[in-house]
Amino acid sequence: MHGWPEPRRHWQGGLTRMKIGFIGLGIMGRPMASHLKAAGHEVFIPERASLTQELRDAMTVLPDAAAVAEAAEVVILMLPDTPDVQAVLFGPKGIEPALRKGQLVIDMSSISPTETKGFAERVGRKGCDYLDAPVSGGEVGAKQASLTIMVGGPEAAFQRALPLFQAMGKNITLVGESNGAGQTCKVANQIVVALTIEAVAEALVFASKAGADPAKVRQALMGGLATSRILELHGERMIKRTFDPGFRIRLHQKDLNLALQSAKDLGMALPHTASAQQLFSACVAEGHADLDHSAMVHALENLAAHKV
Repeated sequence: MHGWPEPRRHWQGGLTRMKIGFIGLGIMGRPMASHLKAAGHEVFIPERASLTQELRDAMTVLPDAAAVAEAAEVVILMLPDTPDVQAVLFGPKGIEPALRKGQLVIDMSSISPTETKGFAERVGRKGCDYLDAPVSGGEVGAKQASLTIMVGGPEAAFQRALPLFQAMGKNITLVGESNGAGQTCKVANQIVVALTIEAVAEALVFASKAGADPAKVRQALMGGLATSRILELHGERMIKRTFDPGFRIRLHQKDLNLALQSAKDLGMALPHTASAQQLFSACVAEGHADLDHSAMVHALENLAAHKV
């Protein structure tokens, strides 16, 4: 652990108040930042035209990411993709020049494990700790502060960040003390999620075309070995046709691209991940890139010439 200067803090409800910079206020970032504020921390966010008045009233708005890093002792990123993280860290008005010894940077985005290692090394040269801490649980988990958080990085930095993670999630695991371990775990998670969405969609399309009530089939399956959170949440979305995004198809495509590229680098095959990616691509071709990833069912419905 680096010897950071002790920031000005006070105790509130038994927890230490910290100065948190939060960059990336999207579907998941907004509730995550709000939970940190509700836990008693001071939260700094960069100016954006899209900021709601509620966010402006609750948090301290600063001109840009660099100003956020200058004000905070911990900087959290929650961004869509690897280039976005790189730009915020090292691009024009990025946070790198503003970083000072002893700060902690936590990237909660889902990005390349390989690039993460390079980002951590570069931030480390500023005398700062770095954690990759991607999350799973989607919009529902973010709103309920029940996210699964998969962390890579030094144990001491993890312990420092743990109270912040506990304000946003429930299942929090230090996967490994090397940066990139959290991102590798998230890629594995996204493989499981994509293939389970595909399985649920395939089963419901099959059941419906065979003449069974898909809602009753889902209800029956929920009581057996086939039960899962995907069947519970996304199976219901497929039946009710509610595809407002909790996690967009285009973002899941990005994650599967990371899986397939990593598999190529490792000299291994991920055959069913590749087929799931093709189904997502079929959805994108229909204009569904910004629907929830449960909308993969559209591709299978087209193949069956039948809707659930």
